[in-house]
Amino acid sequence: MVSHRPTVRRGPGRPGRGTGISAAAAAAAAVLVPAVTAEAAPRDEPRTVKARVDRLHEQAERAAERYNAAKEREEGLEERIDELQDEAARGQERLNRLREGLGPVATAQYRSGGIDPAVGLVLSSEPGEYLDRAATLERVAGRRAAELREAVAAQREVRQKRAEATTTLDRLDETRAQLAAHRRAVQSRLAAARRLLDRLDPAERARLGLGPGDGRAPLPDRYQEGLRTAPASGRAAAAVAAAQRAVGLPYVWGASGPSSFDCSGLMVWSYRQAGVALPRTSQGQLNAGRRIPLEEARPGDLVLYRGDASHVAMYVGGGQVVHAPRPGAAVRYDPVDMMPVTGVTRV
Repeated sequence: MVSHRPTVRRGPGRPGRGTGISAAAAAAAAVLVPAVTAEAAPRDEPRTVKARVDRLHEQAERAAERYNAAKEREEGLEERIDELQDEAARGQERLNRLREGLGPVATAQYRSGGIDPAVGLVLSSEPGEYLDRAATLERVAGRRAAELREAVAAQREVRQKRAEATTTLDRLDETRAQLAAHRRAVQSRLAAARRLLDRLDPAERARLGLGPGDGRAPLPDRYQEGLRTAPASGRAAAAVAAAQRAVGLPYVWGASGPSSFDCSGLMVWSYRQAGVALPRTSQGQLNAGRRIPLEEARPGDLVLYRGDASHVAMYVGGGQVVHAPRPGAAVRYDPVDMMPVTGVTRV
């Protein structure tokens, strides 16, 4: 059977859409990427440089989480467009079959002096002008009335699916504009941080904790005490084991494994190994389970940081977490109180 599914291009080059990015989206993109002015003067002390680098990394991480959220929306919209196009194609095939069945009715009416407007409705390739006159169906009597009503309903459904697909494509264009803006925000801040770091020699960077580090140092002895606190569930234990296998792998913004991670990507990948699907962003992960007090944390719980929950780590016991800390660093262990805790979630 020949498919009637229309071909729709999804990029900014779709016909009739100009660049594919609305003026509002372009304005929003400009707001999302303010100029980076955190450059250090040559006379700045190393600790001043560190403070600025830390601030840039924090800004980059926030922008990366916004990127992750927009990427998640993009994937959802693409999936919905596919569904709508498939539904419209199936509806068109059904409508064609119904039209074929109504063909003899039109022929008989034509021979007797004309075609009933209701029959013309479903046989027309441009049905819009007829749809507001559905009352004409009342003029059709007998066994064909039900068939005709079904055809009209099928025709209306096809039109609605195609209209929804068009609206969803518009939303996809806007989401892709946001993705580009968030990507630029991340890249500009990371580039500024790199320029600042280049002003420090390797010894200074290491002394200030700005070196890459391999992240493979064993947990301190107090973690061994924490092992006596069992994970909250078998899936939590599996997630902890996965996160620990990632120790030493690099931070890469937007990455969710298996060879590199950002902070929320590490959580997504670790719990995926346990058969659990988590939201892609740290903000989404904050509400992905039951909120508990920090003092009740057990291995496998997610620990969210900063007021906007823009960083996430996994508690592993003994007052330690495992996380992907920042660009240029590897997945590693750190104290659970390394920065202000916003909340703890048990998945």
